[in-house]
Amino acid sequence: MTKEGLPVRTACRILEVSESGFYEWRNRPPSERSLRHAWLTQLIIEVHTASHGTYGARRVHAELTLGHGIAVGHGRIELLMRTAGVKGLPGNKRARSKHQTPTATDLVDRNFTRDKG
Repeated sequence: MTKEGLPVRTACRILEVSESGFYEWRNRPPSERSLRHAWLTQLIIEVHTASHGTYGARRVHAELTLGHGIAVGHGRIELLMRTAGVKGLPGNKRARSKHQTPTATDLVDRNFTRDKG
């Protein structure tokens, strides 16, 4: 906090936390979750780079779960990609096919109208 110009004692008093609690929090080792997130983020960036920047969260998730055998949820991949600033490319818009294939001739003279009566 002193880097920002505010003494620790003043900041702790404003935030209503103890100084010892602040120093304990600052010196705490990283949690297992944050270590796993850092590892997964690195894998996500590798997969994304290998796809030439085209894979989004769905494809990255599929690559990690099916290709690498890593058990991770889709939402976690989305969160980590968003945090790391990694984005996939949108897919191409596909136009409806307007084919000019002629319909087959009715060789058996089918009549699909309902009889009255």
